[in-house]
Amino acid sequence: MSTKPLAQRQTAISADTDGFSLVELLVVLAIIGLIAAIATPQVLGYLDNAKVDTARAQIRNFESALELYYLDAGSYPTSDQSLTLLVQRPENGADWNGPYIKNAGALQDPWGTPYQYQSPAQDKAFSITSYGKDKKAGGSGANSDIRSD
Repeated sequence: MSTKPLAQRQTAISADTDGFSLVELLVVLAIIGLIAAIATPQVLGYLDNAKVDTARAQIRNFESALELYYLDAGSYPTSDQSLTLLVQRPENGADWNGPYIKNAGALQDPWGTPYQYQSPAQDKAFSITSYGKDKKAGGSGANSDIRSD
């Protein structure tokens, strides 16, 4: 049996087991870094896909708003008038019953670039385009153009 008082025995035992060693901390940090390195590209890919899906949804909303504008005004806005007619009344807008889009900020795609509107367009009344992540015509993947149907 030990002759040390109980308080001294507990201190001696706990002094040997407090905290983590430097090696244990480095191993944990390495594991966290490895997980982050593997997960980050996957998460960024989901973000790109979400922005593409958002642009497609916004273009569908513009198509619906343009149809409502057409019912009121009897024609689609020209390319020069652009999509701003969906938000702001034109000077000679007697038949304008908008706004057809509530937020003027929605006229920009998820990458902060204004949507390209053309009317009349080839083989259809209008065309709406987002240039995608690279903000220029063409490209593939997240950089590809997103167009109205």
